[in-house]
Amino acid sequence: MGHALVLAGVLFALGLAGLLMRRNLIFILMSIEIMLNAAGVAFVAAGSRWGQPDGQIMFLFILAMAASEVAVGLALVLRLYRHHPTLDADAISDMRG
Repeated sequence: MGHALVLAGVLFALGLAGLLMRRNLIFILMSIEIMLNAAGVAFVAAGSRWGQPDGQIMFLFILAMAASEVAVGLALVLRLYRHHPTLDADAISDMRG
């Protein structure tokens, strides 16, 4: 269980670093996906440690949430790209409301 939790921690740290360092919206979405998968690995490791299928069930919920996040996120990115011909988050931050 320790190795799986270390792997989940490393994946989460990589996703967080990518989220904070990158300015491209596609890379930001990919970093969020990595963080969600790290949480899923932690749930599966905990479920396997206690011999319960709860971790796998939570991982299925995480996968469903990640799939919906990708669909909505990419739709928003495409919509923003039509109005602003860049995917740089700093360039888009001057939006009017």
